[in-house]
Amino acid sequence: MALMKNTDGTERLGFLIHDAARLLRKRFEVRAAGYGLSAAQWRLLFRLVKEEGMAQARLAELLEIEPISVSRLLDRMEEGGWIERRPSPSDRRVRVVYPTGKARTTFGAVKEVAGTIYQEALDGMSSAERSALLRGLETILANLAEGEPARCEQGPAAKVDERVPEAVEGTNG
Repeated sequence: MALMKNTDGTERLGFLIHDAARLLRKRFEVRAAGYGLSAAQWRLLFRLVKEEGMAQARLAELLEIEPISVSRLLDRMEEGGWIERRPSPSDRRVRVVYPTGKARTTFGAVKEVAGTIYQEALDGMSSAERSALLRGLETILANLAEGEPARCEQGPAAKVDERVPEAVEGTNG
């Protein structure tokens, strides 16, 4: 494929996506700071609420961080009453992780915070522009995901605010 000079602004695509994600994360971290969890812990909690009883190794894979880092995150979250670990019913060597009632209750409040942030980010865009943006981003993900494990489990039909916490918290720290 020959490289052609872009005149439509697409050469800025990576910077725009990166900067938008960074600003979303930053705003989320400020507004969710009162709940006492780091961005990485929110990402982990989001995954657990969506898919309870997940093995620690699977969490590490989904969050794209080292298993030892997930273990440390879980240690702190367990101490704070956010999660509980149980032996796997199918393999006693494996520990599976579940959110607590505290986590589920707080998740709802934080999801509202994240939804508000998305609305602020999309302010000034018509419904058609919002839909086009989402379709475009889903197409980009599909184009780039070829050969990669599936990352967007909710699929193209998911509403924007259903993916907010995960997208807003896309950090490893």
